[in-house]
Amino acid sequence: MMSKYIRPYFLDPMSRLASRLHQMGITPNTVTITGFGLTILSTLMLASGNLFWGGLVLWAAAMFDMLDGALARYANQVSKFGAFLDSTLDRYSESITFLGLAVYFSYKSNSQMELFLIFLTLIGSWMVSYTRARAEGLGIECKGGILQRPERLTILIAGLILGLVSPALWILAIFTNITSLQRIYDVYIQTGRIPGKRSITD
Repeated sequence: MMSKYIRPYFLDPMSRLASRLHQMGITPNTVTITGFGLTILSTLMLASGNLFWGGLVLWAAAMFDMLDGALARYANQVSKFGAFLDSTLDRYSESITFLGLAVYFSYKSNSQMELFLIFLTLIGSWMVSYTRARAEGLGIECKGGILQRPERLTILIAGLILGLVSPALWILAIFTNITSLQRIYDVYIQTGRIPGKRSITD
């Protein structure tokens, strides 16, 4: 939802940067993998307790996540494998980022609530992704919801940089799962499903 209003501001600078990268012979998949490498670095920083710097590196990784798509479109190198790789590494990136936070909080006293919120956030994030993938596998568009990946990254990065990790985790834990429920309901409405009637894929 948020990305619909923020992303247009990045289109022009991303296009200019994509042009330069294309001239240098850099491919979209290289950008995707580089962004994932930055996420790994951020995860190590978060696990060691460097939340502020880990948040900044995670922000840089998020910029690469936007850049790979811009480069693919500019260079006319959009491919099924590129889309698959991007989505797969997105899931890995989100998972290991919260793993880094879980490691950090596991060494802190009285942090059971934060660990619980991380677990709930991961469940919600995975389900937001799964509901879309499953719906699209059935030929149904499913892109809605209040907290998609750009919003989740924005909230987490802001929490890390501003020192508001616990409030950010509360927001993520609640609204990722609400987003998943929104998508379930959206698919229900689109399919016009009759209560009590099951499909052959159930």
